[in-house]
Amino acid sequence: MWLVDELAEQHIQAAMAKGELSNLPGSGKPLQLDDDSHVPPELRAGYRILKNSGFLPPELELRREYLEINKLIHQIDPSEQRYQSYCHRLQLLELRLRQAGMSTNFLHGSYSNAIQHRFCEEK
Repeated sequence: MWLVDELAEQHIQAAMAKGELSNLPGSGKPLQLDDDSHVPPELRAGYRILKNSGFLPPELELRREYLEINKLIHQIDPSEQRYQSYCHRLQLLELRLRQAGMSTNFLHGSYSNAIQHRFCEEK
């Protein structure tokens, strides 16, 4: 064992002897671990720190933004000028997601077909 490991083990044993580790929330229950098997091992620690701090990896931030704009488009009138700018932003985000190597299958529901049909009408 490394010196740091031995010191940590001593502190844990001392805390257990004092009863400081008993009756903790979730005691005796299985841990709820995140599935990070799709994240390269060298990035897992950094991504976990970002996630615990409330940040997302860039690819997931793009996905979140896409879903938010898509939801916003459902709430505004297609005749408004900002509708078109939001639609163009969606196209840009989809392109960036594809460039990042993420699947864009979640983007193509029934509403995306209506958007594509609308863009074809304008051209």
